[in-house]
Amino acid sequence: MRVIPDSELIINPDGSIYHLHLRPEHVSDTIITVGDQERVAEVSKHFDSIECRIQNREFLTHTGMLGSKRITVISTGIGTDNIDIVFNELDALTNIDIQTRMVKKDIKSLTIIRLGTSGAVNEEIPIDSIVISEAGIGLDSLMAYYRHDNTPQEIQLAAAFSQHIRPAFSNLNPYATFADAGLIRQFESLGHKGLTVTAPGFYAPQGRELRAANQSTEFIKLINSFRHLNSHITNLEMETAGIYALGAMLGHRCLSVNAILAHRITNRFSEQPQKVVDAMICKALGILVS
Repeated sequence: MRVIPDSELIINPDGSIYHLHLRPEHVSDTIITVGDQERVAEVSKHFDSIECRIQNREFLTHTGMLGSKRITVISTGIGTDNIDIVFNELDALTNIDIQTRMVKKDIKSLTIIRLGTSGAVNEEIPIDSIVISEAGIGLDSLMAYYRHDNTPQEIQLAAAFSQHIRPAFSNLNPYATFADAGLIRQFESLGHKGLTVTAPGFYAPQGRELRAANQSTEFIKLINSFRHLNSHITNLEMETAGIYALGAMLGHRCLSVNAILAHRITNRFSEQPQKVVDAMICKALGILVS
């Protein structure tokens, strides 16, 4: 069995993993990811007890109990590059023996729920609503570095989207991964369901233009007009596709829940963003412990 080298699995002197500064006992089987560090406390304030608070760089982790359920909430920062770090290190803490540096015989599947913010790109999705991502379509390059076996349905979705955005974006190679079906059923009462596009940036990659000129001025209209079977694109953000693809590759159950703060068709932004995010947190935690 392969022993993972020191340079590949970096362990700090205190026995914690390199970026997250967590040890195996700090991580629950149920994990909530948020982008913003401040949102960690907004989630954990609902816990009945908190056993640990650990921070390194943008990665802040609280683990505690809500009723009889042990939950870890961790901030990932923005983008799929950070998802690469967080998911690999959470998986390593769970499924690799840190002492022997070998993969454990019995692999454990984590339940990972993203509670994030997003912008709607479809007229049917109102501002201040919640969207459950049935699938993530990635415009980033993360999965180009991994050998990921997509399902035929995922391959068809990625190919259809790729064809749809050409020739405006002929240099992109989108990938697609579906959410865990059981988690979709568990959380579908929260709001709308649809396809989520994950962009590698906030401005031009999401169709915003300040001073730097965009490759296409029709990006939002282009993704809004996409249809595949009975699905359409509901929202645009920066982590979901990476979470779904890397999570599936590692055998974890993942779902992305999105508070819609911006409406890209009407150019409106929520007048009560914190209230919307708080409502999403409360509803999601209620479902987790029910």
